[in-house]
Amino acid sequence: MLATDLATGVSLTDFFSNGGFHRAIDRYAEATGGSDRRAVVSMWSLYYFSCLIIPYLLARRLAAHALPVAFSEMTIALSENGLPCAFGVPHAGRIEDDIGSDGFEAIGPMLEAHLDHAVARLKACGISAKLCWNNAAVYIDYALRLADGEAGAAAADLPLFVRGCLPDGGVNPFCGCLQQVDEDGERVARRKICCLRYMLPGVPGCGKRCALPSQRNQH
Repeated sequence: MLATDLATGVSLTDFFSNGGFHRAIDRYAEATGGSDRRAVVSMWSLYYFSCLIIPYLLARRLAAHALPVAFSEMTIALSENGLPCAFGVPHAGRIEDDIGSDGFEAIGPMLEAHLDHAVARLKACGISAKLCWNNAAVYIDYALRLADGEAGAAAADLPLFVRGCLPDGGVNPFCGCLQQVDEDGERVARRKICCLRYMLPGVPGCGKRCALPSQRNQH
């Protein structure tokens, strides 16, 4: 929503630099009973990425509408348990031309303007950059499949997930994050790195998507 309408929103820059993030993690750890800080931060980041990526990609793919998601211009609001519940943007965005179908065009502007900054701050709080990118990748995959309907079932085979380089020649952080595998007659997009949710009490697993064989059949 517009930042001017998000009454409880605070600047993302201030949130991460002035102790707001650490307080949010403390609240979420207390709410879940989680004792492993890495698992708490990773799970928190899943909510962050889902709130950010899903509406952004659906707007781009379904309406060619580019939302303004520069990290330095956005605000964030939290729920009572410390999890992200809304983002505020500075304006309504703009309509753009066709954004292609390989995933790079859709996620490119967000990658440079927001995700690089968010991952750097999450990494500084105890989880690896590779885990952050994998957490973001699952929602890119989900949003692209949601937007594309049946065709989206093969989203993890998009160049975004298999090419080592970005269109500008830079390293593609999403390469290999998801791999399409056949299991029990079902096509599954499996994570490369586990999100550690199994370390949090009462949090259900992600089933066949999980990178850890021992966790795939846990509920």
